[in-house]
Amino acid sequence: MSPLVKIRSERDQMSAVERRIADFILENAQLLRDYSSQQLANALGISQSSVVKFTQKLGFKGYPDLKYSVSEAIVRADSGDAPQLAASEDGEPGASHAGSLWRRKSEAEEATRLINAPETIQAVAAAIGQAGKNGKVFILGLGEDDIYARGFALKLSLLGILTVHNFDTARMTANVSAASPGDVLLVFSEHGNHLALCKISRYFRERRGQVITVTRHTANPLRTLADLALVVSAHDEQPYIQPLLYQSALQHLLDGIFVLLCEGHDDRHAQLLANLDRIQLMLEP
Repeated sequence: MSPLVKIRSERDQMSAVERRIADFILENAQLLRDYSSQQLANALGISQSSVVKFTQKLGFKGYPDLKYSVSEAIVRADSGDAPQLAASEDGEPGASHAGSLWRRKSEAEEATRLINAPETIQAVAAAIGQAGKNGKVFILGLGEDDIYARGFALKLSLLGILTVHNFDTARMTANVSAASPGDVLLVFSEHGNHLALCKISRYFRERRGQVITVTRHTANPLRTLADLALVVSAHDEQPYIQPLLYQSALQHLLDGIFVLLCEGHDDRHAQLLANLDRIQLMLEP
C-alpha cells in the first residue's frame, strides 16, 4: 500500500498532533526527502519523538524508512502520470485540474476500500441478502445522506429486496415498530452525530434487528451502535473538494455491495433484468 494512501486512510483516527504531521506530509510529499525528523518537528513546533512515534504507528521502522517509502511512491506516481501531464499541457487549460481531482477521488476510493475489511463487506451483503429473503431492509438518511440512502434503496428494490426507505425520523420511528428479528436497518450519516438516528438505532436493536451504519472513518456515537459498520475515508484541505471525495468513495463502496448482491444469485439477477424491462416499458411513449 502506498504510504500516502495509508496516511490518508488513517488520518481521521489520529490525534491532533498526528493529523498535523500527516497533513504536512500529504501536502509536502515532494519536499519530505529534504527534511530530517528534527527539521520536520521544528517546522510543526512539536517534539522529534512525536515524529518518530508517528512513523512507527504507521508500521515503519523509523522516519528514514517512511521518507524512502514516500519517495518511492512519488516516483511511481510521476512515472504513471507523465502521459496525462503531457496531454494536459497541450490540451485544455482545465485538464490538469480534472486530472488532479480524478487522482484524489481514486485515492479516496482506494483508502476506503482498504479500511473496510473484505469480511465486513461480505457480512453486510449477506445480512442484506438474508433480510431480503425473509424480512425487510429499513434505510434511513437525513439531508444529503438521503441521496445515497434513496439511491441504494432503489437498487435493492430492483433486486426484489423489500425496502422501507424514509428521510423523516418520526415516520421511520413508526416504521421500525414493525421490525422483526433478522431485519436490517441501514443508516447513512456522514458524521454519525445525529441524536435521532442513534435513538432509532437503539430502538431497532431492541426489536432484535441488525444495524448497519455508513459514516466517515471517525469515532462517532452512531458507529458504537452498529452490528456492522461501513466507513468512508475522504480528506482534503479544500472545503469544496472534500465532499466530492466523500461522495465518490461512498458510491464506490455501495456499488461494490450491490455487485456482491447480484453475483451468484440467479434469482436476483433475473429479478433485476425483469424490473429494468418493466421500467423501460413505462418510460416508452
